[in-house]
Amino acid sequence: MSFANTSKDSLPALSIVASPGKRRAIIDLAREAEILGFPALACPSLGGALGLCVSLAHETRDIRFYTAIQGIYGNSIGEIGSLASHTHELSGGRFALGLGVSHEPMVRRTGATMGPPLSDMRGFVESLRANAKYGGELPPIYVAALRDRMLNLACEIGEGALWANASFGHTTKQVNLVSESGRGEDFYLANMIPTVIDEDVAAAAAINRRTMTTYVRLPNYRNYWKAAGYVEEMERIELALAEKRVDDLESIMSDEWLADCTLFGTPRTVLEGFERWKSIGVQPIAVMSSTSGGQVKAIGQLFDLYR
Repeated sequence: MSFANTSKDSLPALSIVASPGKRRAIIDLAREAEILGFPALACPSLGGALGLCVSLAHETRDIRFYTAIQGIYGNSIGEIGSLASHTHELSGGRFALGLGVSHEPMVRRTGATMGPPLSDMRGFVESLRANAKYGGELPPIYVAALRDRMLNLACEIGEGALWANASFGHTTKQVNLVSESGRGEDFYLANMIPTVIDEDVAAAAAINRRTMTTYVRLPNYRNYWKAAGYVEEMERIELALAEKRVDDLESIMSDEWLADCTLFGTPRTVLEGFERWKSIGVQPIAVMSSTSGGQVKAIGQLFDLYR
C-alpha cells in the first residue's frame, strides 16, 4: 500500500544500524531515504555509530544525520571529538553528535566505570568543547534524556535532546520543560520509536513486545516508565525478573503501555503515530522491525509508503 501523496512533512527520521555484512546495503538504504525526502538519519551505537556517520558524510549529499546515541564511557574525549569534527566538516554541517550515558549493565560489560550520570555528562561535554581547539570545530551536540533532570541538563548544555522508547503521554508534559527553559524552535527534539508495519496488528505488537524485553530489564528505563505512570507494570516486571521468569515479561506488558511507547499495525495507524509525535514538536525516529524479515526489509516496508 502506498501513501505517496502524503505530505513529505510527515516523514519520520530513520534509524539505521551498520550491521556487519550488511553495511553496503544500509548505506544504499540511506541514499534512498535521502531521495525520498526523509529529514534525518539516526545512527545507534550498534555496529559503530561514528563509523557509519563518516560513511554518510561521503555517501549522501543533503540529508542530516546524527549519532543516536554515542556513549560517553569507554571512548576518549580526543577520539570522539576528532571524529565528530571530521564528520561535521566533511558533511558540510549536516552532522550532529548525539551523546548519552547508556545503561549501567552495558557500561559495565565494556569494563568502564559509570559515575553520576548528570555530572559525568556535563563534564564530558565541557571537556569535549575545551578540546575542540585541538580536534577542530564541533557539530551541534544532542543529549540523550529520559527523565526530567537529564532533559533540563540537555536544555542547558546542548543543542537538542533525544529520547528512546519514550511514553507519548509523558513526553507531552516534558516538552513544556523545554519551553520553560527558554530554548527556541531550533532546539532539536527527537524520539526513537520501535515501529512495525503490518496489517496483522497482533503480530506487529508481538514484535515490539519482543524488542521491549531488552529495555524493561534495565533499571533506568523502569524508573522512567514508573515516572510516566506505569508503576504497576514495572513492579510486576521487577518481580518477574527477581523470580527469573523472563518468559513472562512480554505478557506483563500492557496494551496501553505498548501503544504509548511504540508504533505498530497498519500503515495508516503508523503514519498517524508519526503525526502525533510531530504535533508536540518531537521528531519521530522510526526504528524499524518486521514480522517477516530483518532491518532491510522493515525499512523497505516504510519506504513503500512514500514511493
